[in-house]
Amino acid sequence: MSQELLVTNQVLRYENGKVQLVEDTIVTEYPITIVLNGEEFATLVCSPEDLEDLVVGFLASEGIISRYEDIKDIQIIELTGKAIVTTHRVNKLNEKFHSKRIVSSCCGKSRQSFYFYNDARTVKPIETKEKVISIGDCFRLMDTMQNSSTIFQETGGVHNAALCDKNGIIVAKTDIGRHNALDKIYGYCLKHSISMEDKVIVFSGRISSEVLIKVAKIKCGVVLSKSAPTELSLRLANELGITAVGFIRKKALNVYTNPERIIGLEGEEIVQQHASCALN
Repeated sequence: MSQELLVTNQVLRYENGKVQLVEDTIVTEYPITIVLNGEEFATLVCSPEDLEDLVVGFLASEGIISRYEDIKDIQIIELTGKAIVTTHRVNKLNEKFHSKRIVSSCCGKSRQSFYFYNDARTVKPIETKEKVISIGDCFRLMDTMQNSSTIFQETGGVHNAALCDKNGIIVAKTDIGRHNALDKIYGYCLKHSISMEDKVIVFSGRISSEVLIKVAKIKCGVVLSKSAPTELSLRLANELGITAVGFIRKKALNVYTNPERIIGLEGEEIVQQHASCALN
């Protein structure tokens, strides 16, 4: 039985001084438990779409697998909310990391603490600094991603993420959890042998430290967002060599870190001054 992505619910809508009883479209929240080599490993709360991509990307992001071929077998059982995964091997992890964890769909502290065990081992700086995208591309890709998400248009209750190059979107994913949307992209690319290193992540949500770390794990040097970054994410972006661009709206955007990858930033002296004032 396939899980529904959307459901309808009757609501009281107040508008222009009047109250109406209307049907509203609501996104589904779905828990899936990963059973890794016979043991419960983690429970993800997500949108019930592209679940195999999500599981593969999550395991890669957490350092359990390095490539899709490390997985011997994977079965998604939607009726029971289980993902049964058998791997050829498991990368060595802290024993505490093997215990079952509940990973919330929210973007708060509970999710953040989950990453501290293995981030230092799996995240490496992005070395290449070639110009890869123009100012115009930033606006165009953001608009294309947002306008192409029918679920977002209907509900406003999901995050969108897309892997892009300057020519357009290569793959786009949607989920109630912004981290899940990125994991779905990661898993899809691993499954289909798509190189991510010379690409750009376009993202609808806030650039948190967690999102920044995931972008680094995917090995993208540029992340574009219509929202704001956090202070810690910008420190990480500087340390990891990632170009962070936020508040991409209408005809304005902010380039926070590593502007050398952006084509069309006028004023070389200003760009150099920005680099010298980067966060320590």
